[in-house]
Amino acid sequence: MYIARTIAELREHLGAYRRPAFVPTMGNLHDGHLDLVRRAKPLGDATVVSIFVNRLQFLPHEDFDTYPRTWDSDCEKLRATGCDVLFAPDEKALYPEPQTCKVHPDPVLANILEGHFRPGFFIGVCTVVMKLFSCVQPATALFGKKDYQQLMIIRHMVRQFALPIEIVGVETLRATDGLALSSRNGYLSETERAESVQLSKALQAMAEAVRSGERDLQAVETRAMEALGKRGWQPDYLVLRRRSDLQAPSPGDPLVALAAARLGATRLIDNLEIDTQS
Repeated sequence: MYIARTIAELREHLGAYRRPAFVPTMGNLHDGHLDLVRRAKPLGDATVVSIFVNRLQFLPHEDFDTYPRTWDSDCEKLRATGCDVLFAPDEKALYPEPQTCKVHPDPVLANILEGHFRPGFFIGVCTVVMKLFSCVQPATALFGKKDYQQLMIIRHMVRQFALPIEIVGVETLRATDGLALSSRNGYLSETERAESVQLSKALQAMAEAVRSGERDLQAVETRAMEALGKRGWQPDYLVLRRRSDLQAPSPGDPLVALAAARLGATRLIDNLEIDTQS
């Protein structure tokens, strides 16, 4: 596995390849990340992973300084998974001067849900992803569906800028009890880890209500919020939205249930696409 620390090193090494497949990460890798790497391998002539903790997407009160950095473990996992190139710049390498040019995604999509509770988050995400795309110049890039809104925003950005990149969304990888894998799961205490499965169960309950024919979606959302609240969670949202654009649905629209809630000091997100035909 070749490790590039600068943009120049990366571009020189990738000059021999025509169709890189790219997986951007912030490190602290788990099986969900590695699943993306495995799925990337047949999609290009080089599998490229980036590790960069992007300051631009953290709010001042969030965990940038304490976000887990697990370099040795990450490298070992990537080598074992068959990663060809690891791009691991420091801040000065990726942002050699203040990044005053930023990508502002469509506020209709970016200022709701995660964007409402984390203002500016998607500006930081889109800016770093655009810059990483410029560095790697991939033919394909893979993102997990756990960050459902993020995936939708990146697809919209790629389409609007006519970038020659296929964006592949990969299904969420879960623990055996249903918890969506996330780097932040490591923050959970043993008791919180046992409780954390209730977030995915809340989404499943919302889906079952819709499948059973309940049409008062606001009532479904309210019940889910109240149920988690009674268990000691602090929910930001549990909502049912139109799958195509995350706006309020009309009858017959394919739906997705999305959730974000804090358990103790840890904020978890999850989602579930709802098949109303089953």
